[in-house]
Amino acid sequence: MTNLYALTGRELAALIREQRTLPDPALKGPIFQEARRLRGEWYGDKVYMRGLIEFTSFCSQDCFYCGLRRGNRSAVRYRLETDQILHCCRTGYALGFRTFVLQGGEDAFFDTHTLCALIDAVKSRWPDCALTLSVGERPKADYNAFHNAGADRFLLRHESADPLHFARLHPASQTLESRKRCLYELREIGYQVGAGFMVGSPFQTAEHLASDLVFLRELSPQMVGIGPFIPHKYTPFAGCPAGSLDLTLLMLALTRLLLPAVLLPSTTALGSIHLEGRELGLRAGANVVMPNLSPPEVRESYSLYNGKFSMGAEAAEGIALLCDRIRRAGYTADFSRGDWAGCAQPPPSPVE
Repeated sequence: MTNLYALTGRELAALIREQRTLPDPALKGPIFQEARRLRGEWYGDKVYMRGLIEFTSFCSQDCFYCGLRRGNRSAVRYRLETDQILHCCRTGYALGFRTFVLQGGEDAFFDTHTLCALIDAVKSRWPDCALTLSVGERPKADYNAFHNAGADRFLLRHESADPLHFARLHPASQTLESRKRCLYELREIGYQVGAGFMVGSPFQTAEHLASDLVFLRELSPQMVGIGPFIPHKYTPFAGCPAGSLDLTLLMLALTRLLLPAVLLPSTTALGSIHLEGRELGLRAGANVVMPNLSPPEVRESYSLYNGKFSMGAEAAEGIALLCDRIRRAGYTADFSRGDWAGCAQPPPSPVE
């Protein structure tokens, strides 16, 4: 296999264009075989289970692709109380989860003090669990405070590493420079850091996807979240087509080749566009799934895109079904903390 660290951005774009014309629904091609080999080398057949708690649907940002955007007047907004969040954790812990993911919009109600108190409440009750935050861009002082309170990991998808493409997906108040600065600050503080991007977002080209890979190579995050773009009916991109399954699987596999030890989710979005999307994601090199622990009555309100699955095998109450599907795909559900395996040697220097 070609060493992706040896390829320039232009060469990566050519590889993506070449591979996207060769759909491989059976995932038998050399890129997918190598992706599976690498994930097996670092993690065996384990699929790490993360308990997702979507604790607020309020958001101050106005991203053009997101159903939670500030400008969506039809969105149903909610905030979970601390007791509700702790109940979700208690339920998840009893099911075996040892990682909780607190995900929400950029909600000013959850200021530094409030969120630190919530982090402390979770970690003091379940100190053997890892806690991941996904709450967007914050000042570095906030990130420091959250880490000191006990947060272990932080997910902040960059969505596009090309500044012009990023600008077409977001209002002028949001910039790629700011997003990247946050990611580097998180890494400096000591979080296990997750970046990531949509596949098939409006105006996206192979060159944009290559830029995403070049940025991941530079950042070298411990986690990468990749899923297909799916439109939401109350956004400016409502009429745009969804991203393709095949291209999303290709980008998962290429990311595994680029970052062999990465923690790579097979996302809910994949499961939402294809009945076996989650299993196909695992066969493309992914090794994490995040079933929903949120209270059932609020799940539909956390509407990032049309048709988002939140019940059945995507939810805590369907955990037995999900574990069985993972087993039938040839893997083993693992409820441990599932920390990043790390690398024995530093990765090669990126090629500019």
